[in-house]
Parts: sequence; C-alpha cells; structure tokens
Amino acid sequence: MIRCLVVDDEPLALHILEDYISKIPFLQLVKATTNPIEALTLVQDGGIDLVFLDVQMPELTGIQFLKISNGKAKVILCTAYPQYALEGYELDVIDYLLKPIAFDRFFKSVQKAQTVLAPAAKPVAPAEPAKQDDFMSDFIFVKTEHKIQKVYLHDILFIEGLKDYISIFTPAERIITLQGMKKMEDALPEKHFMRVHKSYIVSINKIDSIERSRIFIGDKIIPVGDTYREDFFKIVDGKNI
Repeated sequence: MIRCLVVDDEPLALHILEDYISKIPFLQLVKATTNPIEALTLVQDGGIDLVFLDVQMPELTGIQFLKISNGKAKVILCTAYPQYALEGYELDVIDYLLKPIAFDRFFKSVQKAQTVLAPAAKPVAPAEPAKQDDFMSDFIFVKTEHKIQKVYLHDILFIEGLKDYISIFTPAERIITLQGMKKMEDALPEKHFMRVHKSYIVSINKIDSIERSRIFIGDKIIPVGDTYREDFFKIVDGKNI
C-alpha cells in the first residue's frame, strides 16, 4: 500500500485526484490539502510515501516544497505549467502530469511510482472502475471563459484546434477552451482518441465512415493529414473484421 498526500491550492483539483486515488487499490489517501505548509510537516514527520504536488501555490511553490522536503517522499508534479518539467525532473520527481489530467495518464504515473517504491512487488491491476474499457465513462475538466466545465469522454465527437484555442464538439454543444492541441491529446486515452490532423483529434468510436482520406462524424467531414495517415489506417485496419 502506497500512502499518498495531495497538495493543491485549487479545491477542484483536490477533488479530482481524491476520486482518482480512490479507484486504485494500492493507493491509500492520507490527506488532501490546499495548505503546502501543513503538507510539508506531514512529509517531514514521515508516513507519506508519495505526494501529488501542484507547482503554483501562494505560500510555497511546488519546487520550493521539493527542495525543502529533501527526498523524504517521492513526488508526482501535477500542474498546468509545462515549463517546470525540467526542473522537476532534476529534483528527481517520479512523473510530471499536465492538467487536465485524464485517468489513464494518472494510472500510468502511479504504476511508475509503484515500481519505484516497491520494485520487487508485482504491479497491481486497477480496481474495476479503472479498467481501460471503462475510460469512456471518465471525464476531464476544461477551463472555459467563465467557468471550469466537466466534459465526459464518451460525449466527445471530435476536437478542433484553432489559432489560440480549441473547440470540443459534443452532440449537445461546442465547448471552447484556451488550450493547446498537444496538451489535450496527452490528456485523452489513446485507445479511444486519435490525432488525425494538425487541427483535429477524433473519438474513434464516433466515426461513422471513412472515404479516402476523409472522416465522417455526423455531418462533419474531417481530413486525415499526411503526417497521421499511416498510423490512422493501421488503427482502422486493426478494427476491420
């Protein structure tokens, strides 16, 4: 059992990670807190194996936390700021998760932590809700103009990248968020979503038909880019009966 601590100044981020941790049988949540000073005290007192740590916090940044804690617990950084990745790895973090964090990416990270903390132990399979086939019942949170919105993965038809933002299309609405395509691609489970063009990510199970290098999802026609064509048709061929 890996004893975990979650530190993030955003209550919503705490809630998401608490939910994810509850799905993993070999993780035990000791505390989830918005107070990095309290968290640092818990780490220094011992009894914490793994910290899910935000970077941008007002009282104490994640990088400062890492330096002060001096390796008393292993750390997975969880942040929306990729520029801290290099410094984090130099301070020997296990992994670096970019928000919004999809469950499958989270699980890969804790499997890595399990290998580091208990190298002789056989990796434990996730609890039933965490099975790969159940990922489409999971969700992500995205920042829109006025709020942070929950988006269920099974609702996503496709995602279109524009100059400074992306649009997430569902049967009910179009959700616009200031976020890069690469960050969104990394947050989605690759079994269900695929980048098919520099400007498009599609939900594979929402594809109605394919004609030459065009994907039809409802009344939307999505081009398959030259860079992505070979990998896309390998996936398609693999699903042919």
